[in-house]
Amino acid sequence: MRIGAHVRQDEDPIGYGERLGADVIQMFLTDPQKWEKPPTHPRTDEIRNSPIDVVVHSSYVINVASLNNRLRMPSRNAVAQQAQAAADIGAVGLVVHGGHVRDGEDVNAGIVNWRKLFERQADKGGFPVPILIENTAGGDFAMARHFDAIDRLWQEVGDFGAGFCLDTCHAWAGGEELVGVVERIKAITGRIDLVHLNNSRDEFNSARDRHANLADGTIDPELLAEVVRTADAPVVLETPAEGLAEDLAYLRETAG
Repeated sequence: MRIGAHVRQDEDPIGYGERLGADVIQMFLTDPQKWEKPPTHPRTDEIRNSPIDVVVHSSYVINVASLNNRLRMPSRNAVAQQAQAAADIGAVGLVVHGGHVRDGEDVNAGIVNWRKLFERQADKGGFPVPILIENTAGGDFAMARHFDAIDRLWQEVGDFGAGFCLDTCHAWAGGEELVGVVERIKAITGRIDLVHLNNSRDEFNSARDRHANLADGTIDPELLAEVVRTADAPVVLETPAEGLAEDLAYLRETAG
């Protein structure tokens, strides 16, 4: 079982991971709120040579599903750029949010746009790292909030080797029960490549993406530990920094 966290010190990600005793870290390679192309990381050799596994989280501005050309086209470009930057540091994957269409638009059209992302990249030889699609917390027109939508999405992208990132806060806030969640998702996708293990500050089906430390939120911590035990995937905590060390200790004690 490999457990770690999203680093909040991107200039020295391995050092931060070592201080946490992490087996895996997640990091950004560019400002997540902007469209900037990722620069070469100054610690590339250190990251590549470290025994700590690294996963990259893509920018939040990306929305591959969008029906708006002015958003969808730069999103496709950003995924390709950030996937290459992730490969350059030896990352094991790139996490990309499922995205959404606007209210009243056809969700199925957004799902088709996801397929087009993979089709276009396949013509160029494919992505250099796995693309891990993450479930999201809110939006009635989201690609990956409800599991029935994820099922439809996977019918379009599964053949391209798309990976899946399960976020526990997102599932809970999105209205999906966590009891048996691993089995339900694997029945749809056939895989879980990464777990974002987060408690939720808000109630079930709130559609709010606000993370809490494992013992402090509205989700029973034992449910979270059960996800870790059954997912058979690396685990990244995205919980508040002040309780992160306690979260890691809890997982090692209860889920190991």
